[in-house]
Amino acid sequence: MGERCLRCFRPAGNCFCKYIKPVDSGIKFVFLMHPKEAKRQRTGTGRLSYLSLTDSEILTGLDFTGNKRLLELLADSRYYPVMLYPGKDAWNAGKQGFAGAVGTRKLLVIVIDATWFCSRKIIEHSPNLLELPRLSFSGTYRSIFTFKREPRPEYVSTIESCYYLIKEMQTIRLADISADPESLMDVFRQMIRFQLEAENERIAGIRPGTHSYDWKYRKKRDITV
Repeated sequence: MGERCLRCFRPAGNCFCKYIKPVDSGIKFVFLMHPKEAKRQRTGTGRLSYLSLTDSEILTGLDFTGNKRLLELLADSRYYPVMLYPGKDAWNAGKQGFAGAVGTRKLLVIVIDATWFCSRKIIEHSPNLLELPRLSFSGTYRSIFTFKREPRPEYVSTIESCYYLIKEMQTIRLADISADPESLMDVFRQMIRFQLEAENERIAGIRPGTHSYDWKYRKKRDITV
C-alpha cells in the first residue's frame, strides 16, 4: 500500500487537501460518526466537512448517552444545541422565533454522519439526542452526488447539508454573513470527479475493481461536476 496523507487519509498522489479551504462559519459543528462510516469512508463527506469547517469536531461511536465530550458541549451555556435532522417540529430559517430562541448563544449543530440506516441506529442507542431541538432546511435541495443513490431525492450528503445550512443561517444572522462556504462544494466536486474517473477507469479495465457490486456498473459516466 502506498503512502497516505495523514490529514485527509487519501493516497498521497490523490490528496484532497489542496482543495480544502477553511470556513469559519460562526457555527459550531459536531459530527457523530458511526464506526462503520469511520472505517469504510475515512475520506467521506463528513471528514471533508470537518477538515473544512474551522470550528468542528468528530466524535465516533454508536451510543452517545455517556460521551463525555458531547455532554460537555451540550451543557455549555455558550451554545444553543440542535440536531440537524428532519422532523415535524424542526426549526428552520423560515420559522418565526428561531433566532430569538438562539439569542446571543452560538449555534451548536449536531450532525449524524452515517447512512440513513446507521443514523437511525445511532438515535436508537442515543435517546439523549431525541431531547435536542431539531433543525432542518426551509428550502428543498437535490444532491449533486449522483454517483451515490440516496433513499429519497431530497436527502443530501453531510458536506452539502453543512453548506446549505450555513447559507440559510446567514439569512437570519445565525451564521457569519462574511463567511464563504463555497469551498465546501468545491472539494465535494473534486471528490465526485475523482470517483467518477476511477469508476470509468475500472470499466475500461485500467483500474481493478474494489467492491463486490462493481459488476452492476458497466456504463461509463459523464463527468459534468
